[in-house]
Amino acid sequence: MTLRIRVEGTHYERGRQYGAQARAQVHLSVQAYQRVFAHYAGWDWPAVRRAAAAFEAPIAAFRPAYLDEMRGIADGAGLDVADVLAINVRTEVMFAAKARQAPLAARVRELPAECSAFAIVPAPRAGGGQAATLLGQNWDWLLHSAQTLIVLEARPDDGPAFVTVVEAGLLAKVGLNAAGLGLVTNALVTDADTGAPGLPYHVLLRAILDCATVTEALEVLQAGMRSSSANYLIAHASGATLDVEAAPGDFTRLYPQFPDHGLLLHTNHFLSPRLHPVDVSLWAMPSSAVRLQRLRAGATGYAAGSATLDDFRALLADHADYPHSICSHPDPGDHPLEQGATVASVLMDLTARRLWLAPGNPCQAPYSELDLSCLTAPAQVGAAL
Repeated sequence: MTLRIRVEGTHYERGRQYGAQARAQVHLSVQAYQRVFAHYAGWDWPAVRRAAAAFEAPIAAFRPAYLDEMRGIADGAGLDVADVLAINVRTEVMFAAKARQAPLAARVRELPAECSAFAIVPAPRAGGGQAATLLGQNWDWLLHSAQTLIVLEARPDDGPAFVTVVEAGLLAKVGLNAAGLGLVTNALVTDADTGAPGLPYHVLLRAILDCATVTEALEVLQAGMRSSSANYLIAHASGATLDVEAAPGDFTRLYPQFPDHGLLLHTNHFLSPRLHPVDVSLWAMPSSAVRLQRLRAGATGYAAGSATLDDFRALLADHADYPHSICSHPDPGDHPLEQGATVASVLMDLTARRLWLAPGNPCQAPYSELDLSCLTAPAQVGAAL
């Protein structure tokens, strides 16, 4: 059963409630990433914490309240804040660790496959009104994250309520908010991903869920030097939708992608033809190419606005090229700490503020609709799915 927690109040108060309710899972996250860093980079946890500390200043300059949130998580879970910061900047620190000890070939070749995402964008209609804006993805990651998966529902005192499906202890991953904004995401990697301190990936995901519009979300991604490559597929109930491929750097290294016949599809490599750094995503995550081909093949023939969540519900369970399929399964030939799989599959109707979650492979785990009354009603702390 996936833990579902509800929090409200100031950033620190919400963090403390989060850490207390998900204490066991946050501890599991920290323990799992201790093993991951030791295996992938040969770093012990004190070295990881020292590297993570370099990201505190960029976060403080961007949104210091997120550091308060992390302090609250740490206090609630009975951990040092350095542990919580470390798992929130795990992407950046991993690249930093590998960049310091090895050339490009060694630092990108061992990444597990990640994430197949889509948006279904309604066309404007004469006389007003429109179909629903739909969004979803399979989130693929290391196997331990199935044990730390939680649903976090938050009612901030200074922004829209939101719900995110996330690893315990992290600020955010995929989700939607009360303003009708939804977010799904894909890992990317370039030769510029060296873990230089900047705005971290998971902090930016959290900041996007604080936005009321797609334009505000784009401004978040332009707000400073980003440390990591990533793809941010952002949509709004109004029909406004934008896919932003981001390389490390400032606003000049953002590459927007636009819907094609009402669809936006993305896996784990850049689609922009004008990328400045060298994209090494397909080298790091070679299944990305076939997964995108299968998404496109599955969507072929949809008239603009005719695709449905049921169509993508079936497509997200696709096993072509198994085990490196859209519905990803562990490769028995990989080291246990390098095996990846679909950890969760998420579907969203932004117009209706509805979200369905399949915890695990969607070929096996049924989707359940979450009660999102948290987006309009006061939180009730301590519920479970």
